[in-house]
Amino acid sequence: MKAIAVRPGVRNSIHLEEIPKPSVDDVPDGRGVLVQVLRVGVDGTDKEINDADYGAAPPGEDFLVIGHENFGRVVEVGPNVPDTIRAGTYVVASVRRPGSTIFGQIGLQDFTTDEIYYERGINLLHGYLTEYYVEDSDFVFPLPETLREVGVLLEPTTVAEKGINHAYEIQRRLKVWQPRKALILGSGTIGLLMAMAARLRGLELTVASLPRPPYRNSDLVEQLGGTYLSTQDKSLREVNAERGPFDLIMDATGFSPIIWEAAEVLGKNGVLVLSSITGGERKVEINSDAINQSFVLGNKVMVGTVNASPADFRSGADDLIKAQAIFPGWLEQLLTTPIRGLGAYDEMIRALTEDRDAIKVFVEVDGSE
Repeated sequence: MKAIAVRPGVRNSIHLEEIPKPSVDDVPDGRGVLVQVLRVGVDGTDKEINDADYGAAPPGEDFLVIGHENFGRVVEVGPNVPDTIRAGTYVVASVRRPGSTIFGQIGLQDFTTDEIYYERGINLLHGYLTEYYVEDSDFVFPLPETLREVGVLLEPTTVAEKGINHAYEIQRRLKVWQPRKALILGSGTIGLLMAMAARLRGLELTVASLPRPPYRNSDLVEQLGGTYLSTQDKSLREVNAERGPFDLIMDATGFSPIIWEAAEVLGKNGVLVLSSITGGERKVEINSDAINQSFVLGNKVMVGTVNASPADFRSGADDLIKAQAIFPGWLEQLLTTPIRGLGAYDEMIRALTEDRDAIKVFVEVDGSE
């Protein structure tokens, strides 16, 4: 069968690879789930792996099948798979796998302290940009038929879910935390999904991003009942004066200097969640005394989030179901850029590189040649 792969460490090595079709017997103890891949979302991670910025092939291989945002239909299951997963079930599989630490043993491999970790389509494990995959049922999450058109958004949704779930978990220390206002920084795919998650939790929503409205992303924020503001027109201090103080701020900009501005305007007992992975060398001058004092006296928290746990996949599925009911048609608008078939990998990379209007680029795998 066919797969989109790269040769890790070799820039622009993306190609179509022929690989064996997997079997449920490839997974021990009868827990195998064979899945026909229907759609795979792609993002900056896939582009950066093709740029040779990171990524590693599985042991004994010289290529890596990329793609970690998957959605498919179960074809066959092993004898020890739970009956919530059966032939015909729509599913999404998670990305990171347990390593050697205790966190993996308790289902929190997203908190691993291992220097080397295993992520499908990213590091040491093949990904999902292929026709079929097989996976242990422990890492497979069933979805209802109602999510057939938007289920490919579950994996990126878990980024938002983990961030907001952990903000609430951290603030259990207060015994009572009743956040009212959320500020989302960035209006790309993750920022919009963070906005959705915040709105579904009843928070007053503000999204601050660079482009000036009106445009598609700002319209999507307003469809959630939120307010969109451009950081070209207002500083975060001005945004805070107009819309704050903010109990929850979540960053998805990829622009690290803005987090220090966010730290300055975070409300008392507030949480600032960082999700951008920034590999550059930016340096900025910050009001360190003011930030330090406000965090100490205001009992504030800044926390980073990466990857996601099974609980985040489950809450993500719940939020997608709710969003379909409360904001009908909203999620479909995020799926802006379909790529038809595995053979169109050059078109996929061009879309990731050049299409600045794209929200979510995804490959329609089913039926590809």
